[in-house]
Amino acid sequence: MIERLDRDILILGSGGAGLFAALHAYRADPALDIAVAAKGLLGKSGCTRMVQGGYNVALAPGDSVERHFMDTIEGGAWINHQQLAWTLVEGAVARIRELEDEIGCYFDRNPDGSIHQKAFAGQTFDRTVHKGDLTGIEIVNRLMEQVWARAVTRLEEHRAAALIPSRDGSRLAGVLLIDIRTGALRFVRAKAVLLATGGGPTMYRYHTPSGDKTCDGMAMALEAGLALRDMEMVQFHPTGLYAGPGTRMTGTVLEEGLRGAGGHLLGGDGTRFMERYDDRLERATRDIVSRAMASEMRAGNVTENGGLYISMAHLGPESVAARFKGMVERCRDCGFDLAGGLVEVVPTAHYMMGGVAFEPDTTTALPGLYAAGEDTGGVHGANRLGGNGVANSTVYGGVAGDRMAADAARERAFPDPDEAVLEAAAARCLALFDRPPGDLAGIRERLSDLMWDEVGILRSAASLERAEAGLADLAAEVEAAGTPGGPAFNLAWHDRLNLESLVTVSRAIAAAARAREDSRGAHYREDFPETGDLAATRYTAVRLANGAFAAASEPVAFTHVSPGESLLAEPSPTPASPL
Repeated sequence: MIERLDRDILILGSGGAGLFAALHAYRADPALDIAVAAKGLLGKSGCTRMVQGGYNVALAPGDSVERHFMDTIEGGAWINHQQLAWTLVEGAVARIRELEDEIGCYFDRNPDGSIHQKAFAGQTFDRTVHKGDLTGIEIVNRLMEQVWARAVTRLEEHRAAALIPSRDGSRLAGVLLIDIRTGALRFVRAKAVLLATGGGPTMYRYHTPSGDKTCDGMAMALEAGLALRDMEMVQFHPTGLYAGPGTRMTGTVLEEGLRGAGGHLLGGDGTRFMERYDDRLERATRDIVSRAMASEMRAGNVTENGGLYISMAHLGPESVAARFKGMVERCRDCGFDLAGGLVEVVPTAHYMMGGVAFEPDTTTALPGLYAAGEDTGGVHGANRLGGNGVANSTVYGGVAGDRMAADAARERAFPDPDEAVLEAAAARCLALFDRPPGDLAGIRERLSDLMWDEVGILRSAASLERAEAGLADLAAEVEAAGTPGGPAFNLAWHDRLNLESLVTVSRAIAAAARAREDSRGAHYREDFPETGDLAATRYTAVRLANGAFAAASEPVAFTHVSPGESLLAEPSPTPASPL
């Protein structure tokens, strides 16, 4: 039996995008019925809470939204949707003031009382606002408090299982949810639904997001017939903690501020190597540094455990301990001395630049469905600048809340769902109890190895062919795998559903990577190492139809600036803070 609820606005996800959307929608029209559904607990799950480094925004004298925009476009290798990028950098200025003045966030200050901004890689100005190295906790805690204080329905520990169209197929009618605690199926009918479940490339061997991030929103969007843009662009953060194979701490980010402050990357031989790859050394963009590290690892210049080192001791142990308190303590808990010694690191899958194709007002090709945050593609292009991620979530979360409130207020009636689609989606979830159990742990392990080895930092036609064949086999295994027991608090059931989402999105990543026969940002093809003509830049779009993934390409519209041009009167300076 499917339980039924009606809400004017349903928000899927409780990270920065989802919480900001709830607050903006409530502020726009407190009479609206708003619900936030989260796979975990409100404010305790999602990736925004895990943000260490900070929030990029052009505030300081000498900086400008134009400079922030150019850094974002150039860092994104010119495949960004330029209006999305402009909305990001312009909206960040208003949003950071809102975070401080209305939400109650307290960011680090300079002696004169102005907001302190630190250096992050790939940027020409020190513009990263932060709260020590625990910025995400500060933002999400304050947002969580504000949502709790308002009449917003909280559907905690509810996973989204399917997007359900209206009876006439003209729009989205609502979402089928599973109550993880009881196993109950709930259909929430809504006038407006926000997809803000976050990305999270946890299909890779080393990854930063929490285990509950399994790309469910992207998978549901593919199943609903929507296009995903730029899916080949998976960002690997250069400095994931390498704590050994037996702990989930491996892959945890050691934030970019370490390299921005002057940290050194060392090979297994104890010497720096970045000078062989980029003039900016350790402060090059994440794609370049990760690629350099992968090359050193492939060449065998590694530690005994197969990783590399980061060294901060030359900056003074006391200074490092004061500036990066959270990371120093985290490393100490794992047996490493970040302030005064060497810490083993490895590139780690961190962020997905690709996602649902959407418009600057957060609408999608499916009326009634909106998208914001890491579920979306186009904002960052081929490479996200560190500090632009939480800005993206909060800026577009606010935009979504405003737009959904206006649209929901205009809708007089709730859309009727396609009952056949709803019943089929529910039956598909429950059918897993009638199938023999599968080796879910083994499938997950093989998936992470396959994606790391064949669709990782260095790719080729041969590796991607192997990946597509291997992923098709894994998809068949997942489809055949059932789960024992009943639906109430059955974590094996949700592991199985998580795997289905991960394999689906992995196949989209591989299809997009196979289609792009050049190297851009985070996507590097060893058989096509050249970037090619920037003026002819195209982006990829992947769709799922009848069980097959098809990747097409479209020309990028240079609406604000073309390759070779700049919005700045003078060329961008070198990074403001020295190494």
